[in-house]
Amino acid sequence: MRALLRPIEDFWNSQARGGFILFVVALLAFVIANAGGYGWYSALKETPLRLSFGDFALDKTLSSWVKDLLMSFFFLLVGLEIKREVVLGELSDLRRALLTLLAAIGGMIAPAVVYLLLNAGGPGTSGWGVPMATDIAFSLGVLSLLGNRVPFGLKVFLTAFAIADDLGAILIIAFFYSSSLNYAALLAALSFFVLALVAGRLGVRMLGIYMLLGAFMWFFMLKSGVSPTVAAVLLAMAIPLSRAVKIPELRSRLGELLRQDSELLEAELGQLERTLERAQSPLHRLEHLLHPWATYAILPVFAFFNAGVRLSGTGFGEVGLGAFLGLLLGKPLGIFLICWLAVRLGLAALPAGVSWPMILGAGFLGGIGFTMSLFVAALAFADKGLLDQAKMGVLSSSVVAAIVGLAVVSWAVRRTKDRLEPPVAD
Repeated sequence: MRALLRPIEDFWNSQARGGFILFVVALLAFVIANAGGYGWYSALKETPLRLSFGDFALDKTLSSWVKDLLMSFFFLLVGLEIKREVVLGELSDLRRALLTLLAAIGGMIAPAVVYLLLNAGGPGTSGWGVPMATDIAFSLGVLSLLGNRVPFGLKVFLTAFAIADDLGAILIIAFFYSSSLNYAALLAALSFFVLALVAGRLGVRMLGIYMLLGAFMWFFMLKSGVSPTVAAVLLAMAIPLSRAVKIPELRSRLGELLRQDSELLEAELGQLERTLERAQSPLHRLEHLLHPWATYAILPVFAFFNAGVRLSGTGFGEVGLGAFLGLLLGKPLGIFLICWLAVRLGLAALPAGVSWPMILGAGFLGGIGFTMSLFVAALAFADKGLLDQAKMGVLSSSVVAAIVGLAVVSWAVRRTKDRLEPPVAD
């Protein structure tokens, strides 16, 4: 059981640390933008950067390279996590996963409806996808502040729900936030995806092969008009999750080595390292490789380039209000109501040790949009004024949702503990 739970615990701990780092970097960018540094901050974001190789060249601003290239590695990691959960984790069994899948659906539809009630038919209509996403790192980081008092079932629910929510956000980006399509380039990108799938089916375990194919996928997806981050997610689906060495074989091999004397064992250490590497799937190896980069570099850089919104001259407006209320009210209402309906109909059951107030608190934590919401906003709005309004709504709602969600979960946990513990005799 410990071995089965360790991946969830490792993921939980890394995301909790990442949430704290994101908060610090976002706060730093916000302070810089509002303390006299907005000029050089904007100039840094708009710094032109050219990538050329012979006749091939790409010209983008530094902030665009962060959004299209750097964030592709983050989306690759998200894709790997989704595949692992679907094949082996909380999303592998439909009935067990139904509650989290429904929570993700309800938590995406309700915010979009709230947003459109305020913006339908106006210039901000295209931003309906902004309040639909949940930031995994921030939400788990906030929940981690309560430590071991939080039931493990609630941690698993929030983690699986946030991953399913990310999958929904990726589909929305692919289908609704892509510009006019270049079908020849799209066909070329899909051709390299097919090659990656074939390599996976053939059992190719060299990660370099997949990264090379992914580079071509990224380039042609960018040229096609589809967000190149979609190529990263597709690449993740092709990377094998199977092991070259099965666990019983590994256990037998380790037993043989441990029975040898120290001199022979020293000579076999190289072979042991190769055996352990083959016992780990390419997907797990790449996931472990990307995690620290995403946590400590990619997401903080993205946060720095997107959280620096200047207060002066940036009103909330209908776009900001739609994003704010969509995340703060739409998320918890959508999640709570659809979960309640699913349990009442007998389609799903609450996780062990989790109460309805805890589900409501998790719903508020789902209203922490940040990374994914800011990313969608950058795709949805070319107008800087509308983009800044959306960012203000997302940042404001993320702070308020974090405070309210933490308070509700804390109260619910304390209430459940008081009900379970017998009164102390005088």
